[in-house]
Amino acid sequence: MSGAERCEEKEAAPASGPSDASPDEGVVEDLPLIDEKAVEQLTEGLISHYLPDLQRSKSSLQELTQNQVVLLETLEQEIAKFKECNSIVDINALFSEAKHYHNKLVNIRNEMMMLHEKTSKLKKRALKLQQKKQKEELEREQQREKELEREKQLTAKPARRT
Repeated sequence: MSGAERCEEKEAAPASGPSDASPDEGVVEDLPLIDEKAVEQLTEGLISHYLPDLQRSKSSLQELTQNQVVLLETLEQEIAKFKECNSIVDINALFSEAKHYHNKLVNIRNEMMMLHEKTSKLKKRALKLQQKKQKEELEREQQREKELEREKQLTAKPARRT
């Protein structure tokens, strides 16, 4: 609304008593007329001057807000994890139990290695015994063949008449 319009409005208003008058009543009439185009240009200049900074501030605030949301969610997750681990006593119990089972695993591994060594030795021994048994059987067979050959040679042969 221009200053002239304001003045006309003021003049059109009915005159009321002295108690109804506002303290700013005479101020409108005292102001010089302001050019609307100048006001618009000043407003645009002011906005163009501060708007980029405000937009950067707005984007920075949005980024900060997003980061805060992420941090809050992360904190909530961590708090939930800590609530699951009721106390340090539980954690210590878990560590001692883990150590106990680790020792069991080490013992089982050592026992398995020992059993592997024993089975390897037993396999070697069984192989040697098998080879020895085969050798003895071969020698017995050879001995039987020799005895049969000897018996054949010792058996009486009918004399040939010439």
